[in-house]
Amino acid sequence: MREEILELLKNGDILDFFEISKRLGYTKEMDELLASKLTEMVNNCDLHMTNKGRYELFKNNDKNSNYYKGKFMDTTNTFGFVRIDGFSDDVFIQGSKTMGAINGDEVLVYLTKTPYRKHGEDRKAEGEIVRIISREVNNKVGEVYHYDGKIMISLDDKKFKKLIYLNEIPETRRLVDGDKVLVSFTSSKNDDEYINATFVKRLGHVNDPGIDIVCMMADHGIEEEYVDEYIDELSKMPTEVSEKDLADRKDLRDKMIFTIDGDDTKDIDDAISVSELSNGNYLLGVHIADVSNYIKEGSVIDLEARRRGTSTYLLDRVVPMFHHQISNGICSLNPQVDRLTITCEMEITPEGKMVSYDIYPSVINSRIQMTYKKVNEILENNNIPDGYQEFADTLILMNKLAHIIRDERTGRGAIDFDTDEAKVITNELDEPVDVILRDRGEGERMIEDFMVRANETVASHFFYMDLPSLYRIHGMPDEERLERFLKILSGLGISIKANLNKMNPKVVQKIVNELKGYPEFRVLSTKLLSCMDKAIYSPENIGHFALALKIYTHFTSPIRRYPDLMVHRMLHRYFFTKDGINQDNIDHFKEILGDIAIHSSEMERNADECERDVEGMKMAEYMENHLDEEYVGMISGITNFGFFVQLDNMIEGLVPYESFNIPFEFNRDLENVKIGNKLFKLGMRVKIRVERASKEDSQIDFGYVGDMDEEEKIKKKI
Repeated sequence: MREEILELLKNGDILDFFEISKRLGYTKEMDELLASKLTEMVNNCDLHMTNKGRYELFKNNDKNSNYYKGKFMDTTNTFGFVRIDGFSDDVFIQGSKTMGAINGDEVLVYLTKTPYRKHGEDRKAEGEIVRIISREVNNKVGEVYHYDGKIMISLDDKKFKKLIYLNEIPETRRLVDGDKVLVSFTSSKNDDEYINATFVKRLGHVNDPGIDIVCMMADHGIEEEYVDEYIDELSKMPTEVSEKDLADRKDLRDKMIFTIDGDDTKDIDDAISVSELSNGNYLLGVHIADVSNYIKEGSVIDLEARRRGTSTYLLDRVVPMFHHQISNGICSLNPQVDRLTITCEMEITPEGKMVSYDIYPSVINSRIQMTYKKVNEILENNNIPDGYQEFADTLILMNKLAHIIRDERTGRGAIDFDTDEAKVITNELDEPVDVILRDRGEGERMIEDFMVRANETVASHFFYMDLPSLYRIHGMPDEERLERFLKILSGLGISIKANLNKMNPKVVQKIVNELKGYPEFRVLSTKLLSCMDKAIYSPENIGHFALALKIYTHFTSPIRRYPDLMVHRMLHRYFFTKDGINQDNIDHFKEILGDIAIHSSEMERNADECERDVEGMKMAEYMENHLDEEYVGMISGITNFGFFVQLDNMIEGLVPYESFNIPFEFNRDLENVKIGNKLFKLGMRVKIRVERASKEDSQIDFGYVGDMDEEEKIKKKI
């Protein structure tokens, strides 16, 4: 009945009860059932009922009297946000107006303040949640405690205020206080003071080393275990390349091919080779692990990889998309062993233009597993580590080509935000002992340049043959956000002229390049990056704005990204098999690529959020041991409740306005705040004191000590 009603109203009709019943051919005996279904659909926000008692499809527009559907996002104890399709900014929700919504809930929000932009005034939307429509994420992590003979759960998400009783089953009888468990909600009535939950599994005990990361993974639905059927299928997986696998492959085992990765990398999916041709051009070979040779479409292992979508990297551990036997074994391009690959071979001129290419199945034998640290010794310091002597000249040639490729792409408008990344160092107990900046040297940039060129080449191969494929797309930045960013810059005394009416990558590239001379660059480049949408997967190509590429895909990491595996699978089906390009193959990929693109994008976003959450938790834990210490940082964000300060190692904390105990004036348009007679702006260097740090809620609070810029001015005068 629900589907029939939705189909009836899909063209925008607004009908009353009797019109719906008549058009659907329902008898009078069905009136009670229809009335119940319409009420349910209104409550679930499938339908909107007008003041005249007529029904229409629920849409996020003005007809609904400022009621909108959206997704509730992470909150602190004092506020939250709702993300609504079509809104450029999230809707701000005060903590008292969330109705106990949990991160990920689909909610109905009433806007108390609508977004407004006119004559230079920029007002953000604010609202209150009036209904929790559905719990998209049912499973939550909590800690067991016993009270009055009942098993209770204290959720790790402290913003959930209701009491939680665990339904007792045989598995719960052995639970003790302090056990960390994953539970599923079986009731979500908003007017209840408590909620029942069903036991899913025990994760460990609160005192177990590393249990905090395990719980964070579980909260994001990231699993390490594999079902029995998976293990059975895995047991039949070969551990070395067979003669049968070599049929119809180009043998590259005599070529100088090697890998470059991080010190601890075990899942190696890309290798490279470079040579100079007699005509003065370069021949670049990018050789990618042919995972698709072993993972057959529709197998248990394939479906699990598709479900996971990506590997997740959490500090010193990896939750792989494939079992380690695959990701570190037969598919990993380990040194001194034969491995199956797909090679993208490109002839490139000294100006960085590609004149020809070939994509084919191959077999390689990597000469050496290099590390970025040692490669950078050669490329940056001209020091050759032991074991690298015979490869030094080739590495120098590679780096020369990488700079050529990079310069050519920069000429097209590619944007390098040059943002820093933090690295949390932990001990054997998973306790944070230091937070440093992650290195990104010549070796890292070189491999990135080669992979981008290979991805572009493979994407173009599909696109110009008009074949269904997966693309990595990145749309144009939000013009309103860019306008506001330029206004913020003007408030800082930075004047940059940019024609936003003719938006292209070179416009943003110009802004980035002009900012690089300013001491506030690190903060401002991050702020500019937030004006841009996140790259996603799609079967429709719109290009990649940030890379200034008209066509782009992901081909180079099939061990850790499912879309790359799909691209390999399509290469095999279209080009490496006898059937080749036929209607069955075309129809098959047309049918499945849309869902794979959406799911892979969602799982990538989930993995990124988990990685950020773990990093934020560990940073807060690290700062718990540095209370009352003073540091110098830069103001990285200013809100209506406080400003954020980012330290040199990227740790960020909040300086709440209430800590000043004097009136403040917040200017949202210029993103600055006047506290007393002092004006605080983005990029201002300040001295802070660590007042509070809580691993439990991943929060760090700073106290303002002084303005470093003013101190330095005084010193210069002296």
